[in-house]
Amino acid sequence: MPVAVGPYGQSQPSCFNSVKMGFVMGCAMGMMAGVLFGTFSCFRIGMWVQELIGGIGKAMMQSGSTFSIFMAIKMGIRC
Repeated sequence: MPVAVGPYGQSQPSCFNSVKMGFVMGCAMGMMAGVLFGTFSCFRIGMWVQELIGGIGKAMMQSGSTFSIFMAIKMGIRC
């Protein structure tokens, strides 16, 4: 199957590259959301220093992994 070429001679990214890019974008967006929501929820329940760092890190990992999986699936469907 021929590869589509853009107006300036560049080729379109492959399906694997699109899925990979969606995964990384989702991970970055999810981690930013995790920082915001994790900080708010940890302060709300009264965590301090060590607990706060662990709670925010856990929220970042959870939301980052969730967003990245959904964005990778979305990019796989689009290709």
